[in-house]
Amino acid sequence: MKTFAEVIEYLYARLPMFTRDGASAINPDVDKTLLFCEALGNPHQQFKSIHTAGTNGKGSTSHMMASVFAASGYKTGLYTSPHLVDFRERIRIDGQMIPEQRVIDFINDHNDLIEEIKPSFFEVTVAMAFDFFAKEKVDIAIIEVGLGGRLDSTNIINPELCMITNIGMDHMNILGDTLEEIAGEKAGIIKPNTPVVISERQESIQHVFVEKAKENNAPLYFANDYYQVNGLERKADGLHLSINNKEDNSTKAWHLDLAGGYQQKNILGVLCAIDQLRAMGFNLPAEQVAYGLNHVQESTGLRGRWQTLSTNPWIICDTGHNEDGIREVLSNLATLSYEQLHFVFGAMRDKDLSHILPQLPNDAIYYFAAPDMPRAMPADQLKELAATFGLQGQCYASISEAFLAAKDASKEKELIFIGGSTFVVADVLTNHF
Repeated sequence: MKTFAEVIEYLYARLPMFTRDGASAINPDVDKTLLFCEALGNPHQQFKSIHTAGTNGKGSTSHMMASVFAASGYKTGLYTSPHLVDFRERIRIDGQMIPEQRVIDFINDHNDLIEEIKPSFFEVTVAMAFDFFAKEKVDIAIIEVGLGGRLDSTNIINPELCMITNIGMDHMNILGDTLEEIAGEKAGIIKPNTPVVISERQESIQHVFVEKAKENNAPLYFANDYYQVNGLERKADGLHLSINNKEDNSTKAWHLDLAGGYQQKNILGVLCAIDQLRAMGFNLPAEQVAYGLNHVQESTGLRGRWQTLSTNPWIICDTGHNEDGIREVLSNLATLSYEQLHFVFGAMRDKDLSHILPQLPNDAIYYFAAPDMPRAMPADQLKELAATFGLQGQCYASISEAFLAAKDASKEKELIFIGGSTFVVADVLTNHF
């Protein structure tokens, strides 16, 4: 394979892929990842790392942490998933995507191994990231869990610190039917004697983390015990937050260039994690931390988190795609003033839409469409199901057509929102922005 396009086509077509195939693409253990990485010389043992898991917020948290470390002078790796536009978004160092040639070389060099052990798309990507970070000698790598935690391919690392964000109902066909079961899977990243920070205390499931941490002799910190948001203001340039440090009762103003109100939960986890990392000897000066949080999008390339794509017409997108994620989207929408909402909406067939559709506003005009992948719910089925919850609109042959129809229909002082699935947002970003 000589070109990047050929390699990506091979990865997409040849390997089992969760975004396309769903649960059948997931290997139920980390054995193949360990086998692959052993053949590479165990690159995951050659750099320091921070591991982040959670239902919502783990991506934003990972990007915030990477931005803070990079601003503080550390050569910082960042592994996240899925990508929105370019496969290489998954693997970055100091905000720069892995070069195309490195992707080509990795697949060509290890093609026989891939054919022999038959890893999933995600397992190959994880191994590629670890190999790249080791060879580039990063000082630290922020590693976001793909799905769950306990059996996730990324869970072969021995991090300096673990972070777990919100726990919500998502991927129940894989992780369990209750919040307690899902929390148990996320808690699977907790390692012996390794500090763990929980961004959001959820009373009904906190015992899961307490018990797992105790079992592993892992120091446990609930961010809410140390920090509290006293005030929040959303402006064009992001969130302006007043945060109280409960330890010394001091209050500090923070500016975050991510505009979603839900980031107030994530930033508490980040600040708490920074305190623990400083205690471990990492040099994260206050001025650099503030700069890193103020430049997350610029320094990491993060997109799709309550992102304003255009002001004329007014277009916002967000990748929230489960019960809690949609609830946060609606909370953000409630703070805006517009005359009519045009909602470009798509979803995956394996989502429990019975907890999502009832939340959606029935005074919006809906543009139903399916991302171009087998897991997507067909637009006509989605429209029919949505109608049972009083949601009205038309269905379209593609996300692009739905978006263009919304754009044509919208008038001044009206809002177009794009969401329901990461892949709906990805489609619009790829083809229109």
